[in-house]
Amino acid sequence: MGKIRKVDMVNLVIFFFSSHVDYWFNEVKDRLVECFGPIDYQSEILDFEKYTLYYNKEMGEGVKGKLLGFERLIHPSQLADIKNITNNIENEFAVEGNRRFNIDPGYIHHMQFVLATTKMWPHRIYIGKGIYAEPTLMYINGCWKDYDFTYPNYKEEEYKRELERIRLMYLEKRKKFLR
Repeated sequence: MGKIRKVDMVNLVIFFFSSHVDYWFNEVKDRLVECFGPIDYQSEILDFEKYTLYYNKEMGEGVKGKLLGFERLIHPSQLADIKNITNNIENEFAVEGNRRFNIDPGYIHHMQFVLATTKMWPHRIYIGKGIYAEPTLMYINGCWKDYDFTYPNYKEEEYKRELERIRLMYLEKRKKFLR
C-alpha cells in the first residue's frame, strides 16, 4: 500500500485572451487580483488567432492573449472552484451570450502544466463541480514536452518560454514554502 503524501502547492496560471486583450484585461484585472491575489507575472501579448479561429465569431477577429502568474501558491484541489469563478466573471461581461474575453485557469507544478476545462475528453480527469483537469505539458529533462492532444498554442516555443519563466518563479516560491 502506498503512503499518502502531502500534496505540493502549485502556481496559479491564467491565459487571458480576447480580440481586445489590453482593454478587457484592464477592465477585469482588479477583479482577478481580488479573487486570486497579486499577479507576479504578465507575459507580452501572444498571438492566439493563428492557432484557431474558434473564438472569432464570439469575440471578433484578432484574438490575442497573455499568460498571467499569481504570487500566492494554491492547492491543486482549488482548480475546480477557480474555473467556476473565472466562468462567472466571463458571463458577467458577456453580451447576448457572447463572451468578450476568455479566462483559462490552470497551474504549474514543477513537473507539469495543467488546465481546467468544462469539456469531457478521454484524457481529462473529472475533479468535481463540473470541471475536468487536462494535463497539458510535462516537464522532463529540463524542458516542456507536449502530448498529442496538447492545444497547438501550448506546443509552441513562445508559450513554453513564458511558462518556463512562471515555473522558475514558482520554484523559488516553492523553496520558501517548503522551509
